Amino acid sequence: MFDRRLILHFDWVLLLLAIVMCFEGIMIVYSATHNVSGQLHLKQLYWVLIGLGAMLIVISIDYHTWGRFAYALYAVNVLLLILVLLGGQTSQNVGRWLKFGGFSIQPSEFMKLTFILALATYFKQSKDRHGFFGDVFVPSILLAIPLGLIVKQPDLGTAITLIPIFLSILFIAGVEFRHILYLILPGVLFTPFAWGLIKEYQRNRILVFLNPNADPLGAGYHLIQSKIAVGSGGLWGKGFLMGTQNRLNFLPAQHTDFIFSVLSEEWGFIGILLTLGLILFIILRGTDIAFHSKDRMGMVLAMGIVASLTFHVFINVGMVTGLMPITGLPLPFLSYGGSSIINTLIGIGFLLNIRMRRFI
Repeated sequence: MFDRRLILHFDWVLLLLAIVMCFEGIMIVYSATHNVSGQLHLKQLYWVLIGLGAMLIVISIDYHTWGRFAYALYAVNVLLLILVLLGGQTSQNVGRWLKFGGFSIQPSEFMKLTFILALATYFKQSKDRHGFFGDVFVPSILLAIPLGLIVKQPDLGTAITLIPIFLSILFIAGVEFRHILYLILPGVLFTPFAWGLIKEYQRNRILVFLNPNADPLGAGYHLIQSKIAVGSGGLWGKGFLMGTQNRLNFLPAQHTDFIFSVLSEEWGFIGILLTLGLILFIILRGTDIAFHSKDRMGMVLAMGIVASLTFHVFINVGMVTGLMPITGLPLPFLSYGGSSIINTLIGIGFLLNIRMRRFI
């Protein structure tokens, strides 16, 4: 029998914010692509509708029930990552897509959420365990498998985001700080040796981050054009569909990784503040849901989703403004891409799910 308390505790504000952000994204994708292809914004609309449908399914089933299938979902996603390595589509020298019929999906996007769900389930089951093995070593195995597979694609940007998500979950789950340090220190010491293991184009991204003018027509071109677009927007922007960097095709990947540059040029500093303010409100809303959840699993799951959203925004905005190396990560809600928007809306669905059931 349907419990009316589910509707009573439903977070309509969070749902409305997510929908507003999605349709803002459709508008910006249209602006970024209407000179080249006027259909990508319609495809983005379809993905948003599919994502909202997936969100409804997630909301309808208690998150504890989802937790019972967490390891199975994790295993299926690992299998998909393996299939990517065996025969996935290649995009700009990065093999990370699987094609089913007329659709392509990016398993690494969905891995973030299934990884968070698996950790939330693990720490729910292991709340009475103590020591480095139970708190850190076993969860590290859950991290290492997808991390290695995603790095192998290679998709270093997505792989890197798993690490702060993982550390955030360890912290919120109450793992002793000294155990977290035992995990971090070897990674920090290994970092200098990683330079020789990464691909040449990844090294170039780091070098042009330090000095974009070292290769202005090559590896540094993206960053230089992005900074021009961001800076030229001024206070109020040039207006919808009026961005010259975008309209004259000076800005590469303007509808995906560099969508924030289009937003900055056309909507200006005021538009940036409003957009980032809405995203911040979503993040704060998710944080409140986490700290008022009724159990440990809900808290860990919600904070994992919030951490994922936060780091994606932080890294993408830092990337397009020259504050961080280019990593190829999408901006949640705004960047074009089916896997990204569906995964984001499913995450919002879990937040709504946890909020609905905190008194039930």
